[in-house]
Amino acid sequence: MHPIRSSALLAVALWGVACTSPVEEPGSTLPGQCQVDAPLISAQKTDLLFVIDNSGSMAEEQQAIATELPAFLDELQRGNDVEQDFRVGVITTSVYLNAFYDNREQFTEFPDQAGRLQPIPDELGRPTAERYLDEGDPELLAKFRRLVKVGTSGSGQETPFEAVRLAVTPPLSTTPVGEGGTRGFLRDGARLLVVVVSDEEDCSTTERPPRVLLTEDTSVDLCSEQADRLTPVQEYVRLFRNLDDGRGSAREVLWATIGPVALGDKRAEAVQDRTPQGTFVRNVDCPTSYGPGFRQREMAERFDSGLKNLDSICRASFRETLVSIATLARTSQSIEVVNLPDARLAQVLVTREDGTVQKCSVAGRDLTYEPAAEGRAARLYFQSSCERRPTDKKLEVKLLCAN
Repeated sequence: MHPIRSSALLAVALWGVACTSPVEEPGSTLPGQCQVDAPLISAQKTDLLFVIDNSGSMAEEQQAIATELPAFLDELQRGNDVEQDFRVGVITTSVYLNAFYDNREQFTEFPDQAGRLQPIPDELGRPTAERYLDEGDPELLAKFRRLVKVGTSGSGQETPFEAVRLAVTPPLSTTPVGEGGTRGFLRDGARLLVVVVSDEEDCSTTERPPRVLLTEDTSVDLCSEQADRLTPVQEYVRLFRNLDDGRGSAREVLWATIGPVALGDKRAEAVQDRTPQGTFVRNVDCPTSYGPGFRQREMAERFDSGLKNLDSICRASFRETLVSIATLARTSQSIEVVNLPDARLAQVLVTREDGTVQKCSVAGRDLTYEPAAEGRAARLYFQSSCERRPTDKKLEVKLLCAN
């Protein structure tokens, strides 16, 4: 046989063996033909946990929150092509009170609060069996307004971080809502948004009794001065960031605070305010606060270095603040996608505020991909080069097809 012809035949034979379709590769999820059904973006599930300070100084602030809830809900329900599926529960900042009064140390616990979802009052203010609200409730606004007004008979030693810890960990997280726990409120695969509303510094610790002992001297903020006796903020952050989402992955947790920080620049700084009623420690630019807000600010900053999730409790109106928090809640940096056979086929089109369309893909490293598994759909995570923005007009997932 001619050597040139022989070589050509060998090359053709080798090509036939080596050139296999990617569809036929072991473990491939690429379909053999184009699909008729386009990928669908699942509803974005967000569980909102409001942590309301119910100490004696919070009546006006609770009413101010209730007043602006219509704007909060309107913004929350704006989906920008991603359906919103949310629910709301409320806990208080009351877990314990360790104080030296009447010449003796007194340690008090609040077992009916301490991370427990508070009952939704009826029209006459009487507690009902309901412990949280779903977005489809026809009385959502009216019930929500009643729910956030939790009263002012709670602890003067505010512990929002500890209250949240108790709410999202055993035994409460494994006890059904109907039995006083939180199991059933936090849904599998849902994001958790915590919203703290307080005019005082956080005084949280996992120890019982706490080592910080309050006194009647209001000229010092013992929770700030003895912060080394409290559980570090970073320890709470670590715990919250490692919560299981019920599907074997880390739950996405967001944090927002309306707290004792400066009106102008959100800084935490203590100042003594001498009044006819006594001397009180406040934030330097927050005249109705009762503490400098060091820990409150640190917690918010751990979740958002730009502090878009933080505002001052001293604002005359919380409308813009609540709208901003709702925007944070509805603008997730990940989406669940049904009917996505392979991440390499996905292209996400994001229509920006000015009408321009940005094309994002896993191949272009604008997205990362978590494949579907038993009980959960595939998930796409937006990277900084293709970050979702609150002002986006449209979001589409396209499936690329060779034929």
